[in-house]
Amino acid sequence: MKPQFAILVGLCATAARPALAEAPTEPALDVGVDEKLGQTVPLDIRLVDEEGNRVSLRDLIDKPTVLTLNYFTCASLCTPLLNGVAEMLQKTDQIPGKDFQVLTVSFDPRDDAELAGHKKENYIKQLGPAFPPTAWRFLTGDPVSTKRLADTVGFKFAKHGEDYIHPGAIMVLSGTGMVARYLYGVTFLPFDVKMAVSEAAQGRTGPTIARLLKFCFSYDPSGRRYSLAITRVAAAFTIMLAVGYGVAVGVARKKRSKPGAKEPS
Repeated sequence: MKPQFAILVGLCATAARPALAEAPTEPALDVGVDEKLGQTVPLDIRLVDEEGNRVSLRDLIDKPTVLTLNYFTCASLCTPLLNGVAEMLQKTDQIPGKDFQVLTVSFDPRDDAELAGHKKENYIKQLGPAFPPTAWRFLTGDPVSTKRLADTVGFKFAKHGEDYIHPGAIMVLSGTGMVARYLYGVTFLPFDVKMAVSEAAQGRTGPTIARLLKFCFSYDPSGRRYSLAITRVAAAFTIMLAVGYGVAVGVARKKRSKPGAKEPS
C-alpha cells in the first residue's frame, strides 16, 4: 500500500470512528420532511383558534399562507423558528394580512386555545401596534386533525418522552391550499419568503432552498436541542477527498501507461 493512500485510509477510519460512536442506541425515529409540492391540504380540517372558536382551513386560507407546525411548550427549536418568522414579518416589504398571512398550528394535543392566545399575544406585542392581529393566527386541534395536516404537507414528527422531535421548516401555501414552497431553518430571508409568496399567488411551485439542515443537524434528546453533526460532516468531507484523490491517481496512472509516456524522474 502506497504511503499516501495509507494516510488517506487512516483519515477515513478516524472520521468514521466518532460517527459510529455517536450513533444513537434508541430506535431511529421517522422525523423529517417529505416534500409534497403541488399537493393541496384538506380544507375541511377543523381547528380551534386562539379565541376558542372552531374554524376550518377553508375559513382561514384565502390568500398565500405561511404555515408553521410547532408545539407551544417546545423548549428548543420552535421558539427560534417562530422568532425567525417574527423577524421576517418585521423586515418584509409586503403587507402581512393583505399579501400573505401566517398560520401556526400546534400538533401537540395538550396545547389549548388559552396557550395559543398567550403565544399570539407575545408575538403581536413584539411586532408592534401597526401589525394586524389577523395576519398571524395561532391554532390548536385534536391529534387526528393536526396529524392529517402534517401528513399532507409531509411534515414528520415523533413523540419523545414529554417532548416532540420535529424538523425546522415552514411551508408556503397558495390561496387554495396548494403546497408551493418549503423553506428550511429557523431564519427566513424576506426576499425568499416574498418569492415563495409570489409563486403561491400564481399557483406555481418553487424549488427548495437550503435543505442542508436535514443532513447537518441532529436532535439531542437529552439537551432538547438541534446541534451541528460535525463528525458526519467531517466524515463526508474526508470521503470526498478520498474519492478525489483516487480519481487523480487513476488519471495519472492512465497517462503514464500510454505509449511514449515518460516516467517521472
